[in-house]
Amino acid sequence: MEHPTTPQLAAAPIARAAIRHLPQYSQSAVAGQVRWRASSNESPVAPSPGVVAAVAEAAAQSNRYPTVSGDLLAADIADRLGLSPAQVVTGGGSNPILQYTLLSYTSPGQEVILAWRSYEAYPILIGVAGGDPVLVPLDDTQGHDLDAMLAAITPNTAAIIVCNPNNPTGTEVTPERLVAFLDRVPGHVLVVLDEAYREFGDSGVDGVPLLAQYPNLVVLRTFSKAYGLAGARAGYMLASKDIANTVRAASPPFGLSRISEAAARAAWADETHLDTIVDTARTGRSRLSAALRERGHRVPVSGANFVWVESGDATLALEQACADAGVSIRAFPGEGLRVTVGERAAEDAVISAFDSYTAEVPAV
Repeated sequence: MEHPTTPQLAAAPIARAAIRHLPQYSQSAVAGQVRWRASSNESPVAPSPGVVAAVAEAAAQSNRYPTVSGDLLAADIADRLGLSPAQVVTGGGSNPILQYTLLSYTSPGQEVILAWRSYEAYPILIGVAGGDPVLVPLDDTQGHDLDAMLAAITPNTAAIIVCNPNNPTGTEVTPERLVAFLDRVPGHVLVVLDEAYREFGDSGVDGVPLLAQYPNLVVLRTFSKAYGLAGARAGYMLASKDIANTVRAASPPFGLSRISEAAARAAWADETHLDTIVDTARTGRSRLSAALRERGHRVPVSGANFVWVESGDATLALEQACADAGVSIRAFPGEGLRVTVGERAAEDAVISAFDSYTAEVPAV
């Protein structure tokens, strides 16, 4: 009697090499085990009643598709900022919009320049697009070294990303320095100005008036931070009509859910609640920065809803001390700590944790 032939197992699919070697987006190892979370740059202020009502109404209509391209939200944004709706691209947070922008303007093997350390998703998104990240070290103030970034431009450069205020250091580029930088970037190189934390800043940089002067500039913004909608996932990009149309063409339809669009529109309309969130963060930022500086720690001036502590070799020990005190913070081993502000009890826990390690871990 013949036995059936054992089927040969097929080889497993193999991902593109560029994808296999991507860095992983990190997170606090203790965020789910503590009382306070100061590791994700969220707002401690809940959405306004108007946002909650808008979300409930939209949820009741979830059997219907949203607008194709977040058209209602785009119109609201354009009206306030004095732009055409055709210049506004919306999406489920600013990250997907940046992804489709890089896919549209970066060919495999081309270079994308960015400061480092900066937002850790950038190298991931660049790699997905097939590009090569060119990391330019921050200057001694923990800010963008714009001259060094200009010097890094080659014929193979497709884009430059400027995160302002910078995540995770909170440092800001001044309007004068930004304009001088844009004047020297070749017109064929795309400049992405990521203003995710702009509302908290003090520098006065605003990418919107610069769009008319620099057609290679795009501005990214989000509702996750100052608008308190991190869980709703909504963001937008401002650009020339040509760039915006290109990115929209590369993006999937219905990229912004009906619920997210409703939440973002209601938050956009409620400037009083926006002011509450921003004031809460600024107060906490001043308070925590001053307390840590008084204890001898190096804390750059921040324009965001977090502070950065240059903690060097003490980073992991201080992170654990904070976890023991009931609060999660974001650690970048060997470099520093990023602490989200705005929740007073969490700030007190961080200060207490730093105090508990004063003897064992000298201030840096």
